[in-house]
Amino acid sequence: MKFSKVLLTAGCRIYQGVFKLANYVVPYRMPEYLEGPGSIGKLPAFLKEKGLNDVLFITGTGMLRRGQADPMLKAMNKEGIRYTTLGFDQPDPTCDDVEKGWRTYEENGCMVIVAMGGGSRIDCAKGVAAKVVHPKKRITQLQGVLKVHKKIPPFVAIPTTAGTGSETTIAAVITDSETHHKASINDPCLIPEYAVLDPVLTVGLPPNTTATTGMDALCHAVEAYTNHTYNTKLENRLAKEAVKLIYHNLLKAYHDGSDLEARQKMQLGAFYAGRAFTRGSVGYVHAIGHTLGGLYGMPHGLAMSILLPHVMRRFGSKAHRRLAELADVCGLQGSNDAEKANAFIDWIEEAKREMQLPDKVDVIEDKDVEQIISWAMKEANPLYPVPEVWDREDFRDFISSVRA
Repeated sequence: MKFSKVLLTAGCRIYQGVFKLANYVVPYRMPEYLEGPGSIGKLPAFLKEKGLNDVLFITGTGMLRRGQADPMLKAMNKEGIRYTTLGFDQPDPTCDDVEKGWRTYEENGCMVIVAMGGGSRIDCAKGVAAKVVHPKKRITQLQGVLKVHKKIPPFVAIPTTAGTGSETTIAAVITDSETHHKASINDPCLIPEYAVLDPVLTVGLPPNTTATTGMDALCHAVEAYTNHTYNTKLENRLAKEAVKLIYHNLLKAYHDGSDLEARQKMQLGAFYAGRAFTRGSVGYVHAIGHTLGGLYGMPHGLAMSILLPHVMRRFGSKAHRRLAELADVCGLQGSNDAEKANAFIDWIEEAKREMQLPDKVDVIEDKDVEQIISWAMKEANPLYPVPEVWDREDFRDFISSVRA
């Protein structure tokens, strides 16, 4: 190993050791949640019981057109809860979107934020919440670790996919409107206070969206578990339970979108995985994937599905034991850790093929490779406690290996 990489690895591990100790005083928690078919219609009565009113409701314009929010909005009218609706079109939230949401919140005297949609909508709402308590700061100033550090308004997250886990995480990924750089705001203050897990909201998802969001949830659980440095017994248990739920239900939900039991279990798996990586952290799959979303608009779940098995194989023996333990919870066979780990990665690749997901990235341009490496390293090193620390050469080799 090169001396420069030895120094890089040592520096990252020292940082992670200190951060592990600091994590014990961070107020991690799980949202209080409603679950089950039709639970979205119960939210207004729940809010009224909590004494919450004057809602800013953030969602997608498509969801408004399709009437997915109608049961909740009608119930809000019935309960006398005032609300302002704000819909967004584009898939990933930008700094401009957050600013628009904040202005809407202030102009309408809102006191509560309810976000409905995939991770992008929930992340946008988190950005708005952060801006509410830091009105004089730009969103780029809040990106990073522990920069919000204030209690945000009451926040409800309603996921319409089973993937991001944003309804239980500290993270909000926002794209800089000018540079197209994706970066996270990471602060326990952003964990939603409440969540609604209604599988009916995921029934209409196209099979491809079910596939990519499900792989995103799997990626959260796998990266959190293979990292392991920051985890307590809770995160380890939740990550393993998430992998088990996804293993048994993702393909069912993909092939039969009306299977409410599979949909419900996928939502719970995404919820558990989100909580697991909230403390356990993600890794190089996300660090590289965020750059692909920022530069090329690649959907986040698609990037995760492509990169996950390649990154895990690249870690080699450094990840075998933890991957073998995930293979065990899935009932996959092998005579040793290496065989079990490879069986687990093989299953990921087989599931991808069954769901018609690509194996390689076909959008990377030569001129962007060094930028991808710089952004990925800035995000991941030294924060992410990955099984093996990569330097620029490692990232360059890996990117070369996954290009179509």
